[in-house]
Amino acid sequence: MTITPSLSYHVIITALERAGWRVDRQKGSHIRLSRFAAGRLRKLTVPAHRPVKRTTLAKIIKQAGLTLEEFLHLI
Repeated sequence: MTITPSLSYHVIITALERAGWRVDRQKGSHIRLSRFAAGRLRKLTVPAHRPVKRTTLAKIIKQAGLTLEEFLHLI
C-alpha cells in the first residue's frame, strides 16, 4: 500500500491538468478546477498551500475519480 505524499499545490494542479481538469478561477487561497465528464460538469477545489496535507490530497484524488497510483503516474 502506497502512502499519500505531501505535495505542493503546483504539482497537484499540474497532475490534475494532465488528467483533463482545467483551472477555472482562484479566489484567495483556493483554486477551482472543473471537468465535463459523464454528461455533467464536475468541480474540484484545491487549496493553494505548500505543502497540501496528506489527508486533504487523498480526498482531492478521490473526488477527481483517480486512484493514488494513477495520480502518482500523472506526476
